[in-house]
Amino acid sequence: MIRLLRTAFIAAAALIGAAAFALAGEQGEPEQHCDGSTYEIVECLKAQTAQWDKRMTIAYQEALKDAQPKQREQLRAAQRLWIQYRDANCLYYGLGEGTIARIEAGYCMKDLTQTRAVELESKTEKH
Repeated sequence: MIRLLRTAFIAAAALIGAAAFALAGEQGEPEQHCDGSTYEIVECLKAQTAQWDKRMTIAYQEALKDAQPKQREQLRAAQRLWIQYRDANCLYYGLGEGTIARIEAGYCMKDLTQTRAVELESKTEKH
């Protein structure tokens, strides 16, 4: 049963990753599929997370600049709490059994960071 759940999780993560790569490709970023050994997959996911983290940081700074004065401190607090949530949530996956846990944690970090970057970018595009 656990093996089936892990397989389902990996399949879902792969589908999410494929959608993310398509989105990234639309925004001018090179598409890259992470495969190979556990080490290679984890390193690939770290690189993708770093790209999304850079986009998130730029969008966050833009959102701070565009925010009303009363919104700025709330956005700062929300971002700090979001980072705590992301890190704690992905650590949960990282503490799982076997080497697959490192891959699950890597997908967690990339996917959550990507989602937050897109969310913040959508807020700044409206202004």
